[in-house]
Amino acid sequence: MFTWHAGFEVDDVRHAVEHAGWQFGHVDGWVATTKAEVLIALGESLAFPDYYGRNFDALADCLADLDRDVVLLWDGWSTLARADSTAFDITLDVLTERAQAPGKFVVLLRGDGPELPADIASLD
Repeated sequence: MFTWHAGFEVDDVRHAVEHAGWQFGHVDGWVATTKAEVLIALGESLAFPDYYGRNFDALADCLADLDRDVVLLWDGWSTLARADSTAFDITLDVLTERAQAPGKFVVLLRGDGPELPADIASLD
């Protein structure tokens, strides 16, 4: 998991990630601003199956089932972090747990926002 401030267009990031053979997911936190909307956006961007329950347990289960290397770009993450810090912290915990599991899963938190845990490095 990393913070990132690069101004590349989402389609350019997608192209680079997919060209490298990885799956790309994008969450637009300026549109998905609530816990429910972020959970839906995560499911859609990572092509979760229809049975995805749109809750944190289901998120963890579906992330564990991913069988490709993944880069998840979360623009505007600060919106949820400021509006519902508990939901943001849990989302971050679930994503971090998956990033630390076997298989490559990289989360890029793009943009500025509230202070994050010290173990989240910057790519800037």
